[in-house]
Amino acid sequence: MSMVVVTGATLSCNFGTQTSVFKATNAPLMKCAGKTIGNIMDGSAGTNFSPFGLCQTLSNPEVAAATAAALGVLTPQPCKPQTKVWTPGSATLLIGGKPILSQSSTCSCLYGGNITVTNPGQTSMIV
Repeated sequence: MSMVVVTGATLSCNFGTQTSVFKATNAPLMKCAGKTIGNIMDGSAGTNFSPFGLCQTLSNPEVAAATAAALGVLTPQPCKPQTKVWTPGSATLLIGGKPILSQSSTCSCLYGGNITVTNPGQTSMIV
């Protein structure tokens, strides 16, 4: 069983240096304990979560270029997540016609990062 993810949840990226706070926007009328519940379409960087500090993967062209300029010394650059949707979402509950976002869902970044939910933002609703 997994908890439902709501606005205020804490997110992290395995290549980022900071956590981020989640903001659900695709189904604003659905709430749990007064907080908006997310669905799998809430995966837009800048809208649903802020960048994760500095990006530390050479798969990111800006990190690769800065590292090459530093003669191979890893040189992290500002995180600019390139994401789309969360997977897998709830198999049984939908909001706005899309699966509810659960604590076990992940969101992949084009540069290879894996965004996970470290705290779902609530403690009462399980999917």
